[in-house]
Amino acid sequence: QQNELNSFLWTIKRDPPSYFFGTIHVPYTRVWDFIPENSKNAFQQSHIVYFELDLTDPYTISALTSCQLLPQGKNLQDVLPRDLYHRLKRHLEYVKLMMPSWMTPDQKGKGLYADYLFNAIAGNWEQKRPVWVMLMVNSLTEVDIKSRGVPVLDLFLAQEAERLRKQTGAVEKVEEQCHPLNGLNFSQV
Repeated sequence: QQNELNSFLWTIKRDPPSYFFGTIHVPYTRVWDFIPENSKNAFQQSHIVYFELDLTDPYTISALTSCQLLPQGKNLQDVLPRDLYHRLKRHLEYVKLMMPSWMTPDQKGKGLYADYLFNAIAGNWEQKRPVWVMLMVNSLTEVDIKSRGVPVLDLFLAQEAERLRKQTGAVEKVEEQCHPLNGLNFSQV
């Protein structure tokens, strides 16, 4: 019942119309079948598409990675309570041990190895700020690991926009996302 779904699509009535579409940072395959046709049609008909961030820009990815790091010379062991740090370390050892069994045959067939995937997600974890480590740990579940290699909805739409030669842009800069998260104090994290 496509026409009964909430589309998260808002229309600004002008000529030509403009649209706002609310996305979510999950693998697109989890939600694509539930996105109503009016949203897909609005995307197809659009000539210019703006995203939260430009996830196809190498600078954006590099800046996102950099903003997650603690100041030079600091590591997580310096800022977390000792017992929490050791629990985190044990949990990450458990995840690393379990990851091979969490991966799908399709992932393995594409040459994804558990060690590579673990390092891609959790590598350098001891240099990251606590808020980013929390987000990382939340994504280290069996369900999330099984969907690695599938772009999140935002990235999928950005890749489609590029493929369809649409003009693209971003409404935010990396710093506008990083600074508020990095500004949270330890009790908020």
